[in-house]
Amino acid sequence: MSIKKQFLKSKDVCKVTWTVDKKVAKGAENVSLSGSFNDWSLDAHPFKKLKSGDFKLVLELPKDQKYEFRYLVDGNEWINEEEADGYVDNQVSNESNCLISL
Repeated sequence: MSIKKQFLKSKDVCKVTWTVDKKVAKGAENVSLSGSFNDWSLDAHPFKKLKSGDFKLVLELPKDQKYEFRYLVDGNEWINEEEADGYVDNQVSNESNCLISL
């Protein structure tokens, strides 16, 4: 898994490329990104499944912000990003949400 950040000079946004490795997705059919930037929608930001089996998503998010997020695999398994900028208690279960700082 990985997160690539590209800060744009022409806009006050950061272009973020999220990648979930096929080994982590364990044969999944779909992966989506859920977080504070999309009101924790379960389907607002689906990843594109690549021919390699990896999943990729590119978003532009306002910079100078921190966002919580998690990946939802096949609509039933939550996974975290190992390259997140940090983690925070999700206040719902005994799990943590990932943090990204832009």
